[in-house]
Order: sequence, then structure tokens, then C-alpha cells
Amino acid sequence: MIDISCNMLNKSFGTNKILDEIDFTINEHEKVALIGLNGSGKTTLLNILTSEMEFDSGGFYLNNNKKIGYLKQSDSNKNNTTIYNTVQEVFSDILSLEQEIRALESKMALYATQPDKLEVLLEAYSIKNEHFEKLEGYGFKSKIRGVLFGLGFNEDEFSLEMNQLSGGQKSRVMLAKLLLSSPDILMLDEPTNHLDISSIEWIEKYIKDFKGTVLLISHDRYFLDKVTNKTLFLSDKKIKVYNGNYSYFIRRWTEEIELNKKKFILQEKEIQKQKEIIAKFLANGRDKKVRQAKSREKMLQNITLLDNPDADTLKIALKFNPTIQSGNDVLRISDLSKSYENKKIFNNVNLSMFKNDKVGLVGPNGIGKTTLLKIIAGNIEADSGELIFGHNVNIGYFDQELSDLNMENSVLDEIWDEYPRLKVHEVRGYLAKFMFYSEDLFKNISDLSGGEKNRVSLLKLMLSKTNFLLMDEPTNHLDIDSKSILENAINDYSGTVLIISHDRYFLNRTVNKILEMTNDGVAEYLGDYDYYIEKKNSLLIDDDHDDSITKTELRNLTKKERLNTRRRQTTRKNIEELEIAIYNTETNIEELETELCTPKVYNDHVLSSEISLHLEKLKKELENLYQNWEILHEKTTT
Repeated sequence: MIDISCNMLNKSFGTNKILDEIDFTINEHEKVALIGLNGSGKTTLLNILTSEMEFDSGGFYLNNNKKIGYLKQSDSNKNNTTIYNTVQEVFSDILSLEQEIRALESKMALYATQPDKLEVLLEAYSIKNEHFEKLEGYGFKSKIRGVLFGLGFNEDEFSLEMNQLSGGQKSRVMLAKLLLSSPDILMLDEPTNHLDISSIEWIEKYIKDFKGTVLLISHDRYFLDKVTNKTLFLSDKKIKVYNGNYSYFIRRWTEEIELNKKKFILQEKEIQKQKEIIAKFLANGRDKKVRQAKSREKMLQNITLLDNPDADTLKIALKFNPTIQSGNDVLRISDLSKSYENKKIFNNVNLSMFKNDKVGLVGPNGIGKTTLLKIIAGNIEADSGELIFGHNVNIGYFDQELSDLNMENSVLDEIWDEYPRLKVHEVRGYLAKFMFYSEDLFKNISDLSGGEKNRVSLLKLMLSKTNFLLMDEPTNHLDIDSKSILENAINDYSGTVLIISHDRYFLNRTVNKILEMTNDGVAEYLGDYDYYIEKKNSLLIDDDHDDSITKTELRNLTKKERLNTRRRQTTRKNIEELEIAIYNTETNIEELETELCTPKVYNDHVLSSEISLHLEKLKKELENLYQNWEILHEKTTT
């Protein structure tokens, strides 16, 4: 059954076309990612689908027999009700019914000595109570608590008023309210924004267990890999559908770009070759050769020119190059502690960092990660403990609040003020690498989007030539493309990096060590984010085994875990091989369908029949490949 579909949908703002002939289908129970660069029109499409915005032409279908839940990227809820009461509004019908039941109980107490009236009240009470039980009236309060806890609220915060909350907290309340409303179709715009890793993991599990249909926008690639099985890629105003998660999309998209590059180069060579032949024929001067030249010119004019795949892939070229190399010992911290107004932020922090370390600092919100970075950067002082920096350590600090930016400056002046020795053409050149051109250079920093401000701040950091980078949520507001570029820059960086991030995909690609900050201090894990999770889970399993477990049982558990790991690795390898086979088969089908449309083939009945039979065979093979891929993919999610 189809839950959502678009058919030739178009949307423009003035003369600026945003969506051009959008066409896709989402079936019941599918979990679908809508991805694309910032400003590509993703939120616009969601607003159209939920009738928040008009469209110009075409159409869309939304299953009106199902309850729709839509989480916007921001919600301006500023009322003075508490967090708990705001979320409880979802259960207004249950609350009303509960009041009616309480009122009946009071009446029954009054008429306890009047059997006739009491019998009528008892019957009404029984009917309402049965309905109350069907609505799960006795369990809704525990549901509220469970969702609020899962999204990172503690019980002390339940009584906070909405107008006291930050934008991130309000977003979490609206998400809680949406999830508790039990929709059949979920539409989510950046649902993991403002969530710490534990809350993201909670919502991951919720969506994986969700029985309905999901369409979501997110820049969190790890999250997308975990919860989605289809990807809609919005690029150049159009949608392309990929039947897999984000990693599957990336592999296919990269292969397509490489294939398109080859096709473009071959076409360019063929065009050049034909132009040379035409020039020779015209130079010959004979009528026959001139006619042949004109025929070839006409053929060239009718060729559908392929787009240059490199023309639309201008990207930020980030390079962090330290001018001075640090010593091998970069930082040692001993017994560090910090409090604010008698509230302990952290204590007993001990850690060491060495040259070329790429370290991710993780932990729940409020544990003190940003405070620790500010202490290392020298912006605030610790209450006690010791920080010892190594030889020639030069710190560069990327602040998630972007406090290093002067909001009154233009983009050009912001860089020039920091590096006055640069010539104007040099400043313009650097800004062009960060996708700031012409009139963009003269925009005030205050008028930039979050992603644009991030790019300015990253450029300032890049030009600083430091050898120890402190980065607090550097991927905030960056689109997927920009995140990938930043990852490559950090991987190429010859200095040392300490990064706070909730972006697990980013951490997996950039760090070789995880520091987990807890109330008891800092624990070190030598590996990427996935290794850290695997190690933590294995430690939890060890803790769950009591002293009565035998050595034989422990060996059997270890053996079982190794077998499961090998089985998962084999399944992943088989999936990758299937995806390559699917791509090659789809490419062959596309080439044969193109060939069928050429005069040489459709004028030759025998050749046309042969190609059609081959095409039919390939399509059946493709169907089987997709079925096998779905079976294997199910194994990885169970």
C-alpha cells in the first residue's frame, strides 16, 4: 500500500525554482531518508506534503486514512505551561474521561444508600472505566515519563515552563509530544538536533521498532544508516531514489559519478574526433567531402550533450597545515575539577594526549565536555588539578557557540581583521574555497545561516596554522557534503585534534581514540566510536555475569560472540557484493534500453528481439538480487 507519493511536483519562489518535477513513491512501513545539500528544498518538500505550503503544479498523495505526525525543525512554543503538562496534552481525551470517572465516584459515595440511583451510576461508571482501560488510561503517565527520560530530560526538569527552555529543549519536548501521539506516518525534520548520543540511540530504537511509515530529513549519517531502508536524494531540484540506507546511497552515488565522468570524457573525445574529421573534409573542398562534413555537423548538433560531473561538485578545499610541529607529548591533565556556584561540573579528570592523536570526547549533555575544552583553551580556569602542555603546542579552538565571530563584521572583514597581512585577492581566494562569492563577501556575519557561520569560523581556524585543534561540535549546521570535506581535512591534518561531537559517523571517520567523560572522570578507549560501543557492551555483559558463572560457560559465551561477529561480517560482505551486482545489472539494463532506442537497433528486427530478450532476463536477475539484498538486510537489523 502506498502511503506517500509525488507526481511531477513543482515549486518556485518567484523566479527561483526549488522543486522540479519531483516524482517518488513511499510504501507502507518503509523508513525513508530525504537528503541533500542545505538549501536544496528538503524542508520545503516536507511542508508541501503536510499542507503547510502551497505548490505550483503536479500533485502528491498522502494516505488520509492514517494519522500524520510532523516534527518541524523549529517550534516557537513559548507558553507558560510546564514540560510535563505540555506533553500531557496529547492525552486530553484520557484526562477528560478520568475527570468524569472521578466525578462519578464522588456521586456514588453520595448515593450509597439509594440503590436505584446507585445502580445507574454504577452502570455508567463501568462503561467509562472499560473505555478508560481500552485507552490505556492507567499507563499513559508511565509512557510520558519513559519518553521524556529517553529524550534526555530528568524528573527535576518536568516542572520547567516552556518559556524558560532553550530552543533545543523545546524541540525535544515537541518530539516527545509527537511520538506520544502515536501517529501512523512520521515526518521528521532533523529529529536528532540537540540530542546527546544516548538520546539519539533511544530514538533510533524507537524508529526501528515503529510499525508505521517514516520520512525524515537528517544530516546524521550514522542515524540514517541505522533506521532507514530507502534514500531520496534531492539534488539540482530533482529527486533520485536509492533502495538502501545512507552508506548504500554513497556507494551507488560515487559509482555513478565515476561512470558519468567516463561517459563525459568519451563523449568529449568523440566530439573532438568528429570536429577534426569535419575540418579535414571541409579542407578537401570536394563536394562529396563537404556533404559528408555537413552530415557529421548535423549529427553533432543532434547529440544530447552530457553534463560535466565535475562542474557541480565544487567543494571546500580544507587544509589544516601546522607551521610548527609540536613535541610528542602534547597534553597531560591530572586530577582536574571544576564547579560553578557550588555545583560540581566534573572532578578527577585525568588524560594524556600525544602528537597526531585524533581524539573524540563523548558523554551526556551537561557532563562538562565544553567546559573542559574551554579550560584547555585557556578561556576559563579550573578549580584544581594540573594541565601540562608539551613543547611548541599551539592551540586553535573552534567554539560551537561561534563566539570568535564579530556579528557586525562583513564576511570579508572578519577574515581580513584576523589576518591583516593577507592581500585582498588572497582573502577572496580563501573565501571562494569556502563557497563565498561576490555579494556573499559583504554580508554581515549576523545575516549568515548557521552553516555559513560555521564555514567562516573553520576558515579562520584553518588559516591559524595551529598544531593542536580543539573542536566543539564542528559539524553542527553543516550539510552532509561539507561534513565529508571536513572529515578528509582532519584525516590529512598532521597535528593533534580533540573533538566534541554527537555525530557518530563523523567520529568513526576521524578519530583513533575515544575519551568518555562521566561523573567519575574520563575513561579511554583506543579505537573509533564503533569500537568504543562494542567495548562498553562487552564490559556490561561481563558485569552482568555473577561469580557463579563457570569458566566453561564463559568460554562458550566468548565463542558464541566470535561466531556472531563473523556471521555479521560475512553478511555485510555479502550485502556489499550484492550491491555491486545490483549496480552492474542496473547499468547494463540502462545501456540496453538506450541501445534499443537507436535507429541501428529498432530498424533491425532480429537484433531488437535479441536485445529485448536479454533485457527481460536482466530485469528478472535484478528482481532476484533485490530480494536477496532485502533478506540479508533484514538479518543485519534483527
